[in-house]
Amino acid sequence: MPHGVQFNEEREPISVEEHLDLILGRISELPAYDQPLLETLGLPVVEDIVSPLSLPSFDNSAMDGYAVVFRDVAAATNENPVHLPVVGEIAAGQTKIFAMSPGTAVKIMTGAPIPTGCDAVVPVEHTDDGIATVLIYDAPTGEGQHIRRTGEDVRKGDVILRAGDRMDARRIGLLASVGIGRVATRPRPRVVIMSTGSELVEPDGVLGRDQIYDSNSYLLAAAARAAGAIAYRVTATPDDPTTFTDALSDQLVRADLVVTSGGVSKGTHDVVKEALASLGTVSFHEVAMQPGKPQGFGVIGDDDTPIFTLPGNPVSAYVSFEMFVTPALRKMMGRTPYNRSMVRAKITAPVTSIPGRRQFLRGHFEPKVGGSTVTPVGGAGSHLLGGLSQSNAFIVLGEDVTSAQVGSDVPVILIDRDY
Repeated sequence: MPHGVQFNEEREPISVEEHLDLILGRISELPAYDQPLLETLGLPVVEDIVSPLSLPSFDNSAMDGYAVVFRDVAAATNENPVHLPVVGEIAAGQTKIFAMSPGTAVKIMTGAPIPTGCDAVVPVEHTDDGIATVLIYDAPTGEGQHIRRTGEDVRKGDVILRAGDRMDARRIGLLASVGIGRVATRPRPRVVIMSTGSELVEPDGVLGRDQIYDSNSYLLAAAARAAGAIAYRVTATPDDPTTFTDALSDQLVRADLVVTSGGVSKGTHDVVKEALASLGTVSFHEVAMQPGKPQGFGVIGDDDTPIFTLPGNPVSAYVSFEMFVTPALRKMMGRTPYNRSMVRAKITAPVTSIPGRRQFLRGHFEPKVGGSTVTPVGGAGSHLLGGLSQSNAFIVLGEDVTSAQVGSDVPVILIDRDY
């Protein structure tokens, strides 16, 4: 693969779809391997999973009570209870299996195996809870009542998960219940998050007169975790190409993907562009969107690790991450769809947009019977984190839309919804 950076700033801006297609065309799914169940939460399985046993795996009691022969107690009532000798007791987890004869009862606990000869269980609350003998005041409604039969939930050989099914708490519980402790999924991508800028200070540091706290690395690391990845946040590097290159090279050993913010515009201190010229093949161009116009994507290092170079303003960086990095992470994990779906809502305040750019405005979406609404939050500035923190949606105005009036039906991306 040829090395060197491609600068495409003289071209016309490309569309959001063109940039995303470029990214997804270069991103590959990570190889799958067996992982412990709890590590697979949120990840899709890569192959059908067949149950190795039935659930329940043996007939067992659904109640604390007494195992009986139904015909012995069919006539039991409060006025005429049935009196039976208790010939034993079976607790859950007991390995000794009882056999019982007609005319007797066995005390039994929930989950305990049904003794041979039993065809019904009487709940303890319908008895006097006797020890040597028991009075049964209420008959079961029929044979088999309160008995969990072998395979009534899952049968051995059933396909219990299909390839592509996403692991959640319920599916993890199901696999554990049939004795599967590991399952093949693609791993969570390891994402290195780097900010650049000599003005950046750690949040617990002391600010100089012309310095700001590094919010981007925290914002993007949190976004990476929310997308299901493993995030490694790196302390901000100054505006020096050599320092940035050294820091980046050190991080590649633990990165499946790298995200930088800052240093990709047209200024004289845009060190990311300068530094990447010696590391790999990266394309820088403008995308017809606001915020987030300057974008870069490519691969670096001996392993062709994907790298996203995002703008430095926090809202621009976050919008870019949601629109481009999150779909890439989902592809690496094998999660579909890659892109967030859009809903429609009535906008509650007028907004404007620049022609030729797709606008992503911060908004607060409220689902309502009869028509959901979305309210613009904060201004359009790409530095306004306060407004971003109060939003749960992006209001999307297309490249040919210059305004939307109160009550207009607009497309909305719900950024807090899991696709």
